[in-house]
This record gives sequence, C-alpha cells and structure tokens, in this order.
Amino acid sequence: MTVDLDRIPAREPAARDRDRDRVVIGVTAEPRNAVEGYDVLLTDIPDPPAPWVWCADPHATARELGHVVRSRPAAAVALVQVLRMGSGLSVPDRLVLESLAYSTLQGGTDFRSWLAAAPRRTHRPAETPVRLDRAGSRLSITLDRPWVRNAFDAATRDALCEALHVAVADPSITRVDLYGNGPAFCSGGDLAEFGTSRDPARAHLVRVRRSPATLLHRCAPRVTAHLHGACVGAGIELAAFAGRVVAADDTVIRLPEIEMGLIPGAGGTASIPIRVGRERTAYLALSGAELGAEQALRWGLVDEISDSDDMTADPQQAVRS
Repeated sequence: MTVDLDRIPAREPAARDRDRDRVVIGVTAEPRNAVEGYDVLLTDIPDPPAPWVWCADPHATARELGHVVRSRPAAAVALVQVLRMGSGLSVPDRLVLESLAYSTLQGGTDFRSWLAAAPRRTHRPAETPVRLDRAGSRLSITLDRPWVRNAFDAATRDALCEALHVAVADPSITRVDLYGNGPAFCSGGDLAEFGTSRDPARAHLVRVRRSPATLLHRCAPRVTAHLHGACVGAGIELAAFAGRVVAADDTVIRLPEIEMGLIPGAGGTASIPIRVGRERTAYLALSGAELGAEQALRWGLVDEISDSDDMTADPQQAVRS
C-alpha cells in the first residue's frame, strides 16, 4: 500500500490499525521528521534525514517494492510486523521474535519453492571455520572459510559462539576485533545448507540456544567489526551488533532474504534498526538493494571507512599492533 504524503499528510490511528497485515509505503517530495505509521518512507530529496530513503523516482521505487510484496507477501508482511513489534522489545526478545517468524516462513510455500528452484551446492566445510588470536587484553576473531567468502554455516555459527563465549566470560579482554579472511567479510548464509533442517520448530530452539547475535550484543562495547567486500545477510546482521563498525571502501551490504521467502534470521531485525531505524531496515530487506560504504556511513550502519588493507591484514599482526 502506497500513500502520497503530499496529498495525505497524516494517517489516523484507526487506519494504522487496519493495516497490520500490509506493508505501508509513504512517498513525498518534502520529507518531514515526524511521520508515523509507515514501514518505508521514500523521497527524491538528496541525503534526507532518517528515516527517509532517497531515490530518483520515489513513485517508481514504491511500485517496485509493491511488486516484491505481491510476490513474497508472507515474508514481506512478517518482516514489517517483526520490525514494528521489535521497537518496543529488548534486544534478546527481538531475537526470539525474529527467530519465531523465520521458522514460520521456513515452513512456507514461498521458501520451499525457492529452495526447489535453487541450484544444488556442495558443502565445503572448514576444519577450523573461526580462528582466535590473543595478545594481552586484545582478542581477534576471524571467520576463516575464504574459499566460500566466509559463508555462514552451522559449524561457523557454533565456532563463533565458542569464540564469543571467551570474550563474554573474560573481563580482562578489553577489545575484540572481528575479521573475515579472504576477499569478503561474510557472504551470508551458506546456501549449501539451506533447507537441510526439516523441523522449523527445532531450528528455532537451536537459533535461540546457539546465538552469536546474543553474545555479540552482550559484549558489543568491546567489539570492532572490520568489514570488506561482500557483507550479505548474516555478514551485516551480526556485524551491526558491534560497538564499532569499520568498513573498507569496497564494502557492499545487502539483505537478500525476502526473495527467498524469508526474513533476516541472524539478528538483522534487532541489530540494523538500532543503527538506521526500522524504516530503512525494511527498505534494505524489501528492495534487496546494495548499500556501499559511503551510504552506509551516512546512514550510521558503519562508523568509519578505512583502507581496505586494514580489513584484510593478518589478524595476528593486528592484535600485536
């Protein structure tokens, strides 16, 4: 549902209540700071303030988003419902809410159709998918499956949880640096494992019990995430929990889950809205648009842009410096 805010400046609370099962997009040429009841806000004014998103033709973009919603209605509506409800919850509760919605969608026809059409992939595991290096009070954690651009599989999730448990349990660790080895920080969930769990209810329990997002949130003030290359899905959802996010100029951020019939499931509906707001989060997820380092910096999704060599440097050298 698209609303031209230049003709309808405000929506009544009763209208907002009726639209709980819709994605509501607001479009205007004059962005205002106080606009409530919209899931995405579009304008053609360059560099608008949050929560607005600039686009060259807001009405055309709204139509494109409308097509996404019509093609993936369950995932699109679940996304905005989780984002709306999450704004009133603690981060741990947001993660539970996200996981419940994600598991529901895993059992849906849209995801199963996407999965059936996806090419078969061979899982390429690592003996040590996450590497730890410590020097004094500094701990370096490196995702280390460069041959698949650090795609996030179950073994990587479990190993990252073990590494983060060290940081959470040891107060003498005053700085944690999170890296990705190879050409990309993390290319998202490992598609070779997608759909291998046939029990969405049990998968929900596993996500809640083995949650890197929860652990990152607990030690966030001490964590710096160093992004480079592809930061897709889990690659940005987890990194956004860090107290500081530093990106190389080649960083490309994307949330692709809606096209699969899912929503972000690695914590993105909890971490990214804290940095950019729920409206911009909804835009990123619904559009699947790529966000470069400069735009991510303007939005606050990253805190600094640094030389790409700093992102791919040997973590052992980094912790010694």
